[in-house]
Amino acid sequence: MNKETEDFYIRLKSELEESTTWPALYLYKFIVPTNATNVNTVENAFNNMGAVIKTHASKTGKYTSISIHVTMQNADKVIEKYQELATIEGIISL
Repeated sequence: MNKETEDFYIRLKSELEESTTWPALYLYKFIVPTNATNVNTVENAFNNMGAVIKTHASKTGKYTSISIHVTMQNADKVIEKYQELATIEGIISL
């Protein structure tokens, strides 16, 4: 992980801990290049967590947005999911 990414996660953790009472409902938003593997990888990362997942294809069908509402236990768990999914080529986290 590069320094910029590491700094981002440190800042995110600090902001989440200051603004959130855990456990809490958290909204993840991702945009991935559309293919079944990418969408399934994101969805499978939240299996058995009681997540509500909504997907929406772009007008051209080139990208798929994925919104996930899920209860997370703490800021560290939120960040772990971002890091787990960062391996998907072309993923954008919002």
